[in-house]
Amino acid sequence: MINESAVFWSRALTELTLSFHIIYATIGVGIPLMIMLAQWTGYKNNDEHYILMARRWARGFVITVAVGVVTGTAIGLQLSLLWPNFMQLAGQTIALPLFMETFAFFFEAIFLGIYLYTWDRFDSQKKHMMLLIPVAIGASMSAVFITIVNAFMNAPQGFDVVDGQLVNIQPLLAMLNPAMPTKVAHVLVTAYMTSAFVLAAIAGYRMLKGSKHIYHKKALFMLMKIGLIFAIAAAIIGDFSGKYLAEYQPEKLAAAEWHFETESKASLVLFGVLDGEEIKYAIKVPYALSILAHNNPNAEVIGLDQFAEEDRPPLYIHYLFDIMVMIGMFMVVVSLLYVVGKMRSWSFIHARWFKWIIVAGGPLSIIAIEAGWWLAEVGRQPWILYGLMRTPEGATTSDHVDLMLMLFAGVYIVLGIGSIVVLVRMFKKNPIEREIEDRHAEKGGDIL
Repeated sequence: MINESAVFWSRALTELTLSFHIIYATIGVGIPLMIMLAQWTGYKNNDEHYILMARRWARGFVITVAVGVVTGTAIGLQLSLLWPNFMQLAGQTIALPLFMETFAFFFEAIFLGIYLYTWDRFDSQKKHMMLLIPVAIGASMSAVFITIVNAFMNAPQGFDVVDGQLVNIQPLLAMLNPAMPTKVAHVLVTAYMTSAFVLAAIAGYRMLKGSKHIYHKKALFMLMKIGLIFAIAAAIIGDFSGKYLAEYQPEKLAAAEWHFETESKASLVLFGVLDGEEIKYAIKVPYALSILAHNNPNAEVIGLDQFAEEDRPPLYIHYLFDIMVMIGMFMVVVSLLYVVGKMRSWSFIHARWFKWIIVAGGPLSIIAIEAGWWLAEVGRQPWILYGLMRTPEGATTSDHVDLMLMLFAGVYIVLGIGSIVVLVRMFKKNPIEREIEDRHAEKGGDIL
């Protein structure tokens, strides 16, 4: 029997946990690559500033990893407690990627520990840098495996359904479902992009606060180049994601685009508000939705008129789509202006107002990540397992989920505030200027 109150609170708690966890998970996936690129650049150019970037970022990364472990554990716990019917039906099918995600995390953690405790113990930066390869691979593979679980929920396969039970289970086939390539690629690329822009925002902020040290200038230029590359890649993969939705989840694409009637030469709707099914104040790009869906400006795009009311996703996901796309395009423009401006010596990129835009890019990228995940999860509704199990059918019937929500919200507030305070104090007490002086004293010579 379905308990509507339990379903509501279960969805609320799951959304809260995922929304909080995704911040630390995204940083946890992207930062190891930034550390590796910084140390590789330092080794290649014999530049101690990049080595220090890797060292300082690695210290902060440990704090985010610790919080990510707690929230990741909470997600695993909540899957069993809040969605027992779903786990009973699909748990055995997705158990393999869940196990492999845990293995990938331990693989990352072991080498991260070795990396952190062996600074200055190698006669070559190259040898020490090699430890970062398994760290970066482990972090990325952890994201790959957990995203495969999410992809399976959107495109379940690798089993037969007999009397409401999954039989003839093929775990590898379930993992290699149609949603997997675009979802995994999009998660990885946006994690790298977001991490680059968050670190760039920190460098820009330090420069706005008066730091003249070249360390921050080098960090900002490197990170904006990396961010630009991955922002462009995210846009390209987003196009592939649109084509996936057009073929496998057309109602999700139609809801995100407020595409109510099946038609050819479909326009892409940006912004706007709804009055019933009438769209007001929107910007419509002719033929763009047909191109996004089928690479053909004359192609027919399925509308919401082809689906029963109870099978349609909530229409507010259109706003989430707008937020995600607009922030992504904004960051492409900002990073492109900075990189080209740096190479061509444009003066405006050094202006305070432009640095504030760069600083804003960090939190904006996090907002885009949140909007993208809400779009993905809410857009799958009313299904928890697409086409097989509706969300209310997978939920617990417990009457105490609201209490759990309050308890977990308290934990997340403590973790969020605590991690920020620790990170701020960690770097405030040890600014780059002091660290460079200490390294100078240790080496008895100038740092390049």
